[in-house]
Order: sequence, then C-alpha cells, then structure tokens
Amino acid sequence: MDFSPAEQAAMSRALELAATPGVPLGPNPRVGCVIVADDGRTVAEGYHRGAGSPHAEADALARAGEAARGATAVVTLEPCNHTGRTGPCSEKLVAAGVRRVVFAQGDPNPVAAGGAARLRAAGIEVEEGLGLAEARALNRVWTFAVEHGRPFVTWKFATTLDGRSAAADGTSRWVSGLASRRDTHRLRALCDVMLVGANTVAVDDPRLTVRDDADQDLADQPLRVVMGERDLEPTRRVFDDAAETLQLRTHDPHAALAELFARDRQHVFLEGGPTLAAAFLDAGLVDEVVVYVAPLLLGAGAAAVGDLGITTMSAALRLEVADVTVLPAAEDGQTDVRLTLTPQKEDH
Repeated sequence: MDFSPAEQAAMSRALELAATPGVPLGPNPRVGCVIVADDGRTVAEGYHRGAGSPHAEADALARAGEAARGATAVVTLEPCNHTGRTGPCSEKLVAAGVRRVVFAQGDPNPVAAGGAARLRAAGIEVEEGLGLAEARALNRVWTFAVEHGRPFVTWKFATTLDGRSAAADGTSRWVSGLASRRDTHRLRALCDVMLVGANTVAVDDPRLTVRDDADQDLADQPLRVVMGERDLEPTRRVFDDAAETLQLRTHDPHAALAELFARDRQHVFLEGGPTLAAAFLDAGLVDEVVVYVAPLLLGAGAAAVGDLGITTMSAALRLEVADVTVLPAAEDGQTDVRLTLTPQKEDH
C-alpha cells in the first residue's frame, strides 16, 4: 500500500507523540494521532496520557475543531470501537467528518477492536499497516499481554562466569557490580510487577523497590508480588509501605500470571531464586532473559537456575541473543556484561 509523504511524516510524528516521556506504561497502550489536511499541512496533534484521559484521536480532534472535516487522521493504533472510561474513537472520527484514517497496528483487544469496520461502514477511507513494526515495538508488552492473555515475563539474574548466583557459604552480595545494579533499577521501572518466591523473601529480605542512584525509593513503584505458600514474618521489608505487596499462595506459574493479568498487570520482572526461575522456564513462561555476567569465578556455590530436567545436550534450552552490552564500571570498578536473550520455545 502506498502512503503519501505527508502521511508517512505524520505517522513518524504520531509515534513520537505516543512515546512522550512521563506517560504511564500501562495498562493502556501508548497512542499518538496527527490530523493532516489535504495539502499535507498538520492540523492538530494528540496523544493518550493514561487510563481515564482522552484517547489520542479525541485529543487531536478537540484541538482541530472544524478543521478536521475532510482531513486525514493518522493514528498509531486502530481507533477503538467500545465505550470504557471514554467513548469510542471511531464514533468521534465519524462525527468529526474526517475523510480518511490511516493507522499502524490493528487493535488486538477483541473488546476494543472493530473501529476500522465502523469507519468503513460510515464511508471513510481506511488504510492500515503504515509504521506497523514501530507501533508494535512501542507497545511490545501491551500487545503481547493482550494477544496471549497473560503478562510478559522478563527473568533477570546475575551470575559469575561459571554460572554461580551465590558462593558456597550462601553469600550473594554482590555478584553483579554497581553499574549492573543501577541498570536493574532502570529495568524494574519499566515493569508493573516485581516477582520473587517466598524463600527469597525469608532468606534475603529484599526491598523489591525501584530506587535511584542514591538508593532512594522512587515515587512510582511496581506491585511487589511474593509467590509461594510459606508464611512470612510481617517484619520482612517487602511488606513495608514503600509499595503495594501481594502474596500469591501458589507454586503454579500459570495460576500466578492469570491472577496478575486479571489485575491488569502486563509486565512481570522475575527476580526470584533458581527454583522459581526453573518453574517459569519449565512452564515456558519466560519471554525475555536479562543476564548480568560478572568477571568472577567461584568454582562452587548455588547455580543461577534450578533443575530443568534436562539430561542431554540435545534437549538444552536454547536462547537467541538480542543484545550484548558491556556496562561501564561505576565507583566499585567492576565491569559486567549484560546479555538480553529470548528463549526458543513453543507456545504454552
């Protein structure tokens, strides 16, 4: 499908608007919209600022006023066709009298989908697919969660060169260097769930918060989730008032993710120990792996992951390398390597 230069430029701008800093990462998708006149002039711009606020199309149409009549609306996501906290964007576009709508990504949410059909039924030209790859990348986690009916899971761990997460005496602070730990907080801030097992809480007493370089808690925090049936002392730091905490009394990763998805959570940051990691891997429920490899050798100690039931090389869990980054040393002088990988797996 051919799109005009003005539409291509408008889609690039709409994607920029959708990615505006400060917009919540969920539970709604990030969406931008640009209204373009027939002569290629930009009439108005808009973007979604979070749940309960006007959708991108409504924002742009309100700014455009009568100038939207006969114009083209360029949107990063198919206009919605349902009434939630706000009304259907498809109806607003029809009422505004736009002549044409170009969108990047079809809406995978069956509740909201159908906007394109509604627009076509009203006699509006509709084309899709412009900037599709960029739009899906922008809403990678949201798209995955809607399409799979469960949160996207990122498993993060730190390891020595010989695959140890702790020394033989149980000490694990610190395998990774200061730069890796700071980078971990950056990644934590991109998720809406921090998940560990009950044993990790009992033994390590983690805070499970997102902190700045001065080790201070940030204002916005993911939900802290403890998975397991073990009773825990209320004095554990995970139960303080720095963030909301939920204990899921189950050992079943499928059940845990179903509960979190029902709570509108879309991105789980798995930081539990080897046993919990093995449970998620064995269930095929790890979608991304972030590993901080430290230039250390221990020779003995806890493995980074528990028993996966693999006894031969041909059955090894294979991963595709998406990124390799050498993290510059911080004040402690340690230089780690961050690997970002995707497990090769069948759908579960």
